Amino acid sequence: MRKTIWITEEERISEIIKNADTCSLAMIDEKGKPYVILMNFGYKDGVFYFHSDPKGKKIDCLKRNPSVSIALSTNHRYFHQNEKVACSYGLSYRSLYAQGEVEFIEDMEQKIEALKIFMKQYSSNDFIFSDPAVNNVAIFILKPKELKCKQYGKP
Repeated sequence: MRKTIWITEEERISEIIKNADTCSLAMIDEKGKPYVILMNFGYKDGVFYFHSDPKGKKIDCLKRNPSVSIALSTNHRYFHQNEKVACSYGLSYRSLYAQGEVEFIEDMEQKIEALKIFMKQYSSNDFIFSDPAVNNVAIFILKPKELKCKQYGKP
């Protein structure tokens, strides 16, 4: 049975975020067209953290228009009710959608803290960051104005 369950419990939302390994970041390009890219991310206390080369199309888009949407998903699993009936196939997953406006972080100490949060998404190691590396990276955050999570399909 296909079923959508909306997730509102912070613990379950945090689990979805922790298990997702990439994030789709949607923005508007210089021609007013949608522009979506996959990004690594960090998350702490309701804030998503991103890092990037400080130059390029993505940064140009975000500085021109900071409004974004993000989507992430995890726990993908195909299922079917009848293996001979194509329309009985589906994909179970858990997903998150959020939107808001990005803010750029320029302060050196805040950038280092953001990079630590970012790295904790993918590793339990503690890292150090050189000044040249921190100076040569753009850090931006998203404090979502809207956030929705759901589980679809068989649990």
